[in-house]
Amino acid sequence: MSVIDREVICGLIPHQGAMSLLDRVLRWDGTSIEALATSHRSATNPLRAHGELRAVHLCEYGAQAAAVHGGLLARAAGATAAPGYLVSLRDVTFARRRIDDLAGELAIRAELLLQDSDSWQYRFAVGHEDATLASGRLAIIRRR
Repeated sequence: MSVIDREVICGLIPHQGAMSLLDRVLRWDGTSIEALATSHRSATNPLRAHGELRAVHLCEYGAQAAAVHGGLLARAAGATAAPGYLVSLRDVTFARRRIDDLAGELAIRAELLLQDSDSWQYRFAVGHEDATLASGRLAIIRRR
């Protein structure tokens, strides 16, 4: 499977411009996705406040990986992914307070835990080098 670039990612999710946080997808299958991002270092990252990007925003990186995964699954089935809302975060842990000072790429992984016609649950983890920076679970419901 070839690497999926930012242009394809932007075609799969509603987030555009600087709010599209992922750079590329390395791997994906029916139950998981692995992506990379460097947007945490950008001075124009729209999630920055007071010159910093806080670790809590890693949840958005996990949610975008889940959204891209849903888009890829739908595309593989010949469809378009239904838009959704992030409605819940559970069991989230953080290893540090901020992330804008990290050199290199963030590694984002999302694993599909449960889905039905109107909702999806994922486990996510965001790492840097050999350390996990954030992990938890998220729930998405179909937007009507």
